Amino acid sequence: MVLLFFFVKVHEKRSHSHASDEEKKVTTRKHKAEAAPKKSKIANEGEDNDKVNGRSSVADVAAEFEKFCRETREHLSIKQMREILEANARDASIADEAVVPRCQDILFYGPVGDCPVCGGTLEFSGDGYHCQGAYSEWSSCVYSTRSPPRREEPINIPESIGKTPVYDLIEKHRDPKSRPKREIAVADKPFVGMMIALSGRLSRTHQYWKKKIEKYGGKVANSVIGATCLVVSPSERDRGGSSKVAEAVERGIPVVREAWLTDSIKENQAETLDAYDIASDIAVEGKGLALDQQDSSVVALETLTAELKVFGKRGVHIDSKLQNEGGKILEKDGILYNCALTVCDQGRNLNDFCIMQLIVARGNRLYLYYRKGKIGDSPRADDKLEEWENVNDAIREFAKLFEELTAGQFELWEREKKIHKKNMKFFPIDIDDGVEVRYGGLGLRQLGVAAAHSKLDPKVANLMKVLCSQEIYRYALVEMGYDSPEIPIGMVTDLHLRRCEETLKEFVEKLKSSTVTGNKADAFWADFTQRWFTLIPTTRPFPFKDYEELADQGASSYEAIRDINTASRLIGDMSGSTLDDPLFERYVKLNCSISPLEKEEDDYKMIVKYLDKTYDPVRIGDVSYGVSVENIFAVEASACPSLDDIKKLPNKVLLWCGTRSSNLLRHLQMGFLPSTCSLPVPGYMFGRAIVCSDAAAEATRYGFTAVDRPEGFLVLAVAALGEEIQEFSSPPEDTISLEEKGIGAKGLGKKKTDESEHFVWKDDIKVPCGKLIPSEHKESPLEYNEYAVYDPQQVSIRFLVAVKYEEQDVEYEAAELEIEQQPEG
Repeated sequence: MVLLFFFVKVHEKRSHSHASDEEKKVTTRKHKAEAAPKKSKIANEGEDNDKVNGRSSVADVAAEFEKFCRETREHLSIKQMREILEANARDASIADEAVVPRCQDILFYGPVGDCPVCGGTLEFSGDGYHCQGAYSEWSSCVYSTRSPPRREEPINIPESIGKTPVYDLIEKHRDPKSRPKREIAVADKPFVGMMIALSGRLSRTHQYWKKKIEKYGGKVANSVIGATCLVVSPSERDRGGSSKVAEAVERGIPVVREAWLTDSIKENQAETLDAYDIASDIAVEGKGLALDQQDSSVVALETLTAELKVFGKRGVHIDSKLQNEGGKILEKDGILYNCALTVCDQGRNLNDFCIMQLIVARGNRLYLYYRKGKIGDSPRADDKLEEWENVNDAIREFAKLFEELTAGQFELWEREKKIHKKNMKFFPIDIDDGVEVRYGGLGLRQLGVAAAHSKLDPKVANLMKVLCSQEIYRYALVEMGYDSPEIPIGMVTDLHLRRCEETLKEFVEKLKSSTVTGNKADAFWADFTQRWFTLIPTTRPFPFKDYEELADQGASSYEAIRDINTASRLIGDMSGSTLDDPLFERYVKLNCSISPLEKEEDDYKMIVKYLDKTYDPVRIGDVSYGVSVENIFAVEASACPSLDDIKKLPNKVLLWCGTRSSNLLRHLQMGFLPSTCSLPVPGYMFGRAIVCSDAAAEATRYGFTAVDRPEGFLVLAVAALGEEIQEFSSPPEDTISLEEKGIGAKGLGKKKTDESEHFVWKDDIKVPCGKLIPSEHKESPLEYNEYAVYDPQQVSIRFLVAVKYEEQDVEYEAAELEIEQQPEG
């Protein structure tokens, strides 16, 4: 399960007291002791430069600046400091407490230049200078630096300052040549001196964390002996723990959740191990935090069981309590007065939502419900429920609030879907008129009854029960981080989905032609990040940084959300009685024939053989996972070409296709769709293609199962590759020509199936079933072969294979084996 985090550092606010008149002085702070700043690496490197300016060290400069600040605080008023800022073309309309450090900084070190990325203003805060400007209407600039550009020009000093006791001190720094360079010490790396052991299935691979730990000063230990701590998945506790966990507990070595690594890196200091202890499960910081600040297992439990608060355009928000009074969304002149707004701006630490509804309750009482808060922190959201006597007045107030939040007009948005995003403003999520599957799907208590009362074959009924349950869709949204209970992301309009897809494709095209590097490249990625998480709100925003993340958390997640929307529309509302066989009704809507194969049938045996031959055990930490077949279903989907049609086409191959369980209803009802975009990573390197593999091992990567949820599905489809097939051992440079010509493509992986074992199934359909062996393409980006087809009418889904992933024999470490093998007595 891949869960991503974005941690927000809470800064302590200091109170300020000021004189009552306009010429109030800045209060002088008294300290018990003035400790000399510690020398850092930067300080040592900067000594030579400071000596040139007559200063012995960075510490001396810091001490001089402290003295300068005391003097200016004592003898300059807030009004005079504002005048200095205005005289030097700096914003003086800021709060009093912000005026002082800004003024002192430019007087001592010189005027700060503009942001090199967006031209905005750079302001000092905590660990460096941060841009206050906007990169686009969707995002604030995220540029920051410890060494900002300084303008080589004299400071402009207002006449009123000439009469103050600090005039000579200020005059001393007017000349750019006399100014020192401000050096900001870099904090030590958080894992310096630590040996960190890893165990179990973490949200990121062990190799990923090894690189991160080493980058931040630590080392990864292969054994818990001598380790500072052992980092594990929270599921280890439920499973009883691995041998590493048992040994760590026995030796008194802390066993902590993965969040300890993430938090320590974010805060740039090693967090307290006790707060992340997996054994006692007590986390000081873990109580009352937003989801993006909690450990992934805590988040999963909260959101998996959380009730969806708004199921669709007609859904009355649960927390309004008006659904208990027969509440319904006001509908007038074809408009439903219900909207969801979001904004993600990482430069300003914003990841917020707002829900506004006009609700008509029993007795025709009209209410305006308003809810605003941080996505993933529903308990702290602000609620307001107001009763209105006049409908038109309530509508005007609703429209006014919408305009304040978005800078757009509500009626224009609802009727024409026209709105222009403004910086720091919310943007509407276009909710559709329907029921989201997290509300309308079968609940846990309904599952058994629904299957028992169905006229479908029992195996098919059980399959439909799984595909129509809330569970698989909740799990999918949790895994992707798009699981806010406030936003029904599984019930948005096709227009909203197209806007998301266009945003992704537009960014990919710009990215491929972009030549920007460094800070400008970071800003370019950050702008997309904030656009994306405004359109598809997440409980755990993070900055996109590379193609892999763009594929996994962008393109793949979008496709899953699109397919969940399809499932929501097919499933509808099944929250009522299940005695009228709702599973059969949904099966009919699929327009797809599904029939179970018996184990004695030749096709069943062939598929099991194909799976066994082309599967590689998945290794997570110290545990390997094998796969077994639970059921196999023959499929005849009306959206796909029939076997009679596809057998007329050339180069037919039976191939594996991996998919989330949450995507299956869409595949069965509408067939496969080509990939959303072209990216130089597995699954997307052939552009807008339908991608399959001859290795079951490759398909299982896309099953997204977990230790506590080992069931999944694989699809077997016949793909007609066409007369011409091009082979690639690296991403093709021109995928557009492949798409236009409809040429079949084969990506050559590091492993291939043994061709001597291949056979023909029927109707000249090849089955590349064979033992996985090393290929000659050792530098390929693909682990296994991939096949790409560009026309959906060249792919026919034939079988659905229900599988279960099971732990294979656990490997014991040498030290543990020696202990076990010692003779008794």
